[in-house]
Formats: sequence, C-alpha cells, structure tokens
Amino acid sequence: MTTLRCTRRRNRSSVKKIGWLVIMLAFAVFPALTSASNWWGGYHWARVGNPFTLKLGDNVSSAWDAYLGVASFDWSLSSVLDTTIVAGTTTPRRCRPASGRVEICNHTYGNNGWLGVAQIWVNSSSHITQGTVKLNDTYFNTATYNTPGWRHLVMCQEIGHTFGLDHQDENSGNTNLGTCMDYTNNPYGPPSNEHPNQHDYDQLEIIYAHLDSSTTVGQAVQSPAAATNNRRDGHAQWGELIRSTNNGRTGLYKLNLGDGHKVFTFVVWADGEGS
Repeated sequence: MTTLRCTRRRNRSSVKKIGWLVIMLAFAVFPALTSASNWWGGYHWARVGNPFTLKLGDNVSSAWDAYLGVASFDWSLSSVLDTTIVAGTTTPRRCRPASGRVEICNHTYGNNGWLGVAQIWVNSSSHITQGTVKLNDTYFNTATYNTPGWRHLVMCQEIGHTFGLDHQDENSGNTNLGTCMDYTNNPYGPPSNEHPNQHDYDQLEIIYAHLDSSTTVGQAVQSPAAATNNRRDGHAQWGELIRSTNNGRTGLYKLNLGDGHKVFTFVVWADGEGS
C-alpha cells in the first residue's frame, strides 16, 4: 500500500487525467440518472482550502487492505479532496472514532443483520467532525458476499458516506448506475457499481464549493462526552430511524447527543435482513 500511495503522489496529475478520461468514456456508454442530488443532509467537513486531505485509519485485515487501497485511490480522483491511508487508532471490534478523521474497521460483528455501517458525527454547524466505517465479516465470510464485487461496492459506498454523500438510487432492482453509491443486487452490472462515477465527483464539487473559516479535518474538535461513546453497533444505540428504503434493506438513523451534536448512521442490511 505504501508503494501505491507514493506512486499516486508522484503521478497525481497524469492519473487524474486518465481517471477522468475513463469516467467520461464510461458515461458515454452508460448514460445514468445524473441530475438528482446525493448530498447527505448538507453535512460536510469544514476546511479552509481545496483539495483537502482526509485520513483514513487502517484497522482492517489483510483480506480488506486492497479494497481500502482501491477506494482511497478512487475517491482521491476528486478535484476537491484527497484521502490518505494511515495507521488506525482503534481496535477493529470497537472501531472507536477519532476526531478529525475516519476509522475503517472490519470484524465478525455477528448475525445482527447488517453488512456495513457508516457513521458520521456532526456538530451544531452541520460540520462532520469524525467518522467510522464497519464491515461485518460475519456476512462477508459467506459465499454470497465474499466476492470482489461486494467488497469493492460496500467499502467504496461506506467511505463515500463519510464525505457527506448519499445514495444516487436505493432501488436494488433498477439498472445499475455505474456507481458504488447505488444499491444493486449485482455489483458487477453491467455497468459495474464497484467505483464512484462522474456524478459522485460532481456532487463533491457542489458540497465543497465554499470554504469555511475553520477546519474540522485533522483537528481535535470539542464535542459532548457522549460523542466518544462508541458502543453504537445496534438499533438501540443508533437512535431514531428516520429513513428506510429498498424494502427495508437500507436504513438511516439519527442520535441526538445534545448541544446540536448528532450521530448519523447509514446501514446496509444483508439480503433477507432489515430493521
């Protein structure tokens, strides 16, 4: 992974040009529904300049390292943000958040119904202050989900949520839109839903079009004591269900922490599971 990151830094300009060319060619072949906004509630990281660099804490096993590397590379093709993979600060089981960054974890979290969970902590100014991604190996160790397609899709999608992105479409029976921010029964498509698409990059430019007077990226942000309580891996800890779609296979929860601070939890349920 060190070699990949160094190569990306040395060849950033060339890689971005190639990446945009591939994306544009894909859209020429698969025109998708690109007009709808997929901004998650107006939440975003505060920062004073673009592109900003968001640290992704690596708390994943070797089975997930390559997928984290690909997702980081894909999202860094954005013109407004970069991601860099750094050593994690938590244990995979607890996946405790760290202020100013996103912690990525995998573990056998149990037969609790969920395949992946993305969480963001938001302050009273609607700024994201920290995030986590959890990947449930209880399901990813089964034949249904232990495939490159499902691993790419869920890793990519959950990280995308921590930037403030919502889904582009939540009906898994629809034709794939060619983005990991789309629900599907078949990640491979065609088109493939394993990576971001042009609309995701365009949406990030809209989300991060303005600059802030301060930053929450890489910063120790003061928040209510409840914000550090990471035992948020079940219905009771996620708070109120505020949205359920795709026949219950997707869920969005909100937990109020006080003083305008909240935790939002996006849940991807495994087939046959749900809230």
